[in-house]
Amino acid sequence: QVQLVESGGGLVQPGGSLRLSCAASGSIFSISLYDMGWYRQAPGKQRELAATITSGGSTMYADSVKGRFTISRDNAKKTVYLQMNSLKPEDTAVYYCNFYRRMTLPPDRDFWGQGTQVTVSS
Repeated sequence: QVQLVESGGGLVQPGGSLRLSCAASGSIFSISLYDMGWYRQAPGKQRELAATITSGGSTMYADSVKGRFTISRDNAKKTVYLQMNSLKPEDTAVYYCNFYRRMTLPPDRDFWGQGTQVTVSS
């Protein structure tokens, strides 16, 4: 059994910052081979990608967060982070972390966190 536990969400004023963390526990091995990502889902909208970081450390960001969000990882702690700066009301959403590893033999390993609420409001 694998668990991804997110933390760091909350209420913040526009222009503020938050740092999300997502730590894996349980039967998850070779963590360095996993790609990791943060996705978000606003009310009434589909889940969308916010940022990803590959097993090799390459990062990718949605245009809407580029220059404001930074994704990073600590393989020793089995944790992925999302530093969010200059937050805007439109960043309000439930944020989900994802750990993914393509396997030679299926099934691929695909784990999701339970989500953490981020609300940007004055």
